[in-house]
Amino acid sequence: MPELTRRRALGAAASALAGLAVADLATTALSHPAAAAPNASDPAPIASDPAPFDEVYQGRRIQGGPSHGGGHHGNGHHGNGHHGAGYAVRIDGDELHVMRNADGTWISVVNHYETFATPRAVARAAVVELQGAELVPLVLA
Repeated sequence: MPELTRRRALGAAASALAGLAVADLATTALSHPAAAAPNASDPAPIASDPAPFDEVYQGRRIQGGPSHGGGHHGNGHHGNGHHGAGYAVRIDGDELHVMRNADGTWISVVNHYETFATPRAVARAAVVELQGAELVPLVLA
């Protein structure tokens, strides 16, 4: 039997926690069917488009709005199925690659492990993280 390492122990613990979370969700859905089904009168936050913005934040111009190219710019991909869901964010004119998560939150290539409620919040966090550095274009292969 392989030796128990910290990595294996953490992996087992994460798997167990994920299993418990799924079991809890299933139990909640079965015991409260109304909670599991979306309420038709509640607006769907994921379907709504974020508001455009154009401002100077900490000396950097940040802009966001619907993208009309419908895909990753300049790499040959087309259609509205790209990560930013048809929304472009720019810092000083350079595109900040953003992605909308399934829960409606947003992340960027600069802050990939931290979620934000709006593209404006993503842009502001990226400005803080860049600490005055230039935004380097993301090259997708």
